[in-house]
Amino acid sequence: MSYKSANSPTTASWTFLTNYTHVLVVLSRDPTSRIRDIADEVGITQRAVQRILAELIDDEVLRVTKNGRRNEYRINRRKRLKHSLEAGKSVGDLLDLIS
Repeated sequence: MSYKSANSPTTASWTFLTNYTHVLVVLSRDPTSRIRDIADEVGITQRAVQRILAELIDDEVLRVTKNGRRNEYRINRRKRLKHSLEAGKSVGDLLDLIS
């Protein structure tokens, strides 16, 4: 059995974390990231990023404020995770674990 190197593009066929989590990680590092930059870093389309941001804002995980021509995103670290397996854990707990 042969294994692909960690840098091989085919190793990214699946991931433990969702694109929602990846978007939050990018924003936790730089709250003023542009949609284009988030899309490039996560590896998804700008439209997918827009949809994820809209859902996170609607669910009060993110708050967006306009800062000149850029948006600044504030993460609600106290927001509880939704799944029963993550009961009692928050968005902040997840980001702390990953960072």
